Amino acid sequence: MRVGQERPCTKSEPPLTLVSEAASHPLPFPFMPKAQDKPLWIVRRSSIHQRGVFAACDIPKDRPIIEYVGEKITKKESTRRGLALEEKAKKTGGAAVYIFTLNARYDLDGATAANPARLINHSCDPNCESFIIRGHIWIYSLREIKAGEELSFNYGFDLETWEDHPCRCGEPCCVGYILDKQYWPKLRGILKARAKRQGKIKELENKLSDLKKTLTPKAPKKPKPVA
Repeated sequence: MRVGQERPCTKSEPPLTLVSEAASHPLPFPFMPKAQDKPLWIVRRSSIHQRGVFAACDIPKDRPIIEYVGEKITKKESTRRGLALEEKAKKTGGAAVYIFTLNARYDLDGATAANPARLINHSCDPNCESFIIRGHIWIYSLREIKAGEELSFNYGFDLETWEDHPCRCGEPCCVGYILDKQYWPKLRGILKARAKRQGKIKELENKLSDLKKTLTPKAPKKPKPVA
């Protein structure tokens, strides 16, 4: 799975949100989902990032909500488009990639206005999950979802570029970065080691500062004028 969100370029965030491969789930149900007569979702502004997709009504567990649609492309074309968007991002300061891994040969580029599912944001505690069903990608509910609740799924990023993808889901379990859950223990180890190293550096800097103060000679006192 590859997904992305267009973001403004800042010093702490890369201009292009390129993502890594993650396994989508194979056919979990013996039938092809059909579009609902009445959409279960609505697009609104999101507190996570710009726009998001929200439940338009109460949605039960294991319900197909929305299909992730787009252009079926080869792996070679997928790589070409990703690199082209990376170059564009360097010039314009913003770009996005919305490409899902479909199978071993093809990907699905969802970068089209006809694919509102591309606006579903990442969460470290998602209420949805993606499934590949007979060549189609469907977003399913992982649990009961209340009307007005924002839909989310885990983007499944790997550790290769974890620093480039800070997470803003706001969940209590948030690991701080958009990352597949299997990598969380390793990331926590990396962050703990980094914090320890930064703490040691700060301690040494404080000792150096104190030493400089000790070695700096005090200015002689000016003699008082004789009356």
